[in-house]
Amino acid sequence: MAEQVKGPKSYFPSIEAKYGRTIDEWIAVLRPHAGEKHMDQVAFLKEQGMGHGHANALVHVFRTEHDGA
Repeated sequence: MAEQVKGPKSYFPSIEAKYGRTIDEWIAVLRPHAGEKHMDQVAFLKEQGMGHGHANALVHVFRTEHDGA
């Protein structure tokens, strides 16, 4: 049986379904903003039409796995 995804990544299926982009595409959108503050990255995603909770979850994973911040 597959293990249930917990934490911020549990939002990923709904992010992909609601906004029509894969998580890899969203990570690519965030790459130019690497090194910025967490809330600045969240604000950027919200400007792209993403809700706060989804943006926060995506930024958390981006910063943990891709940003190095």
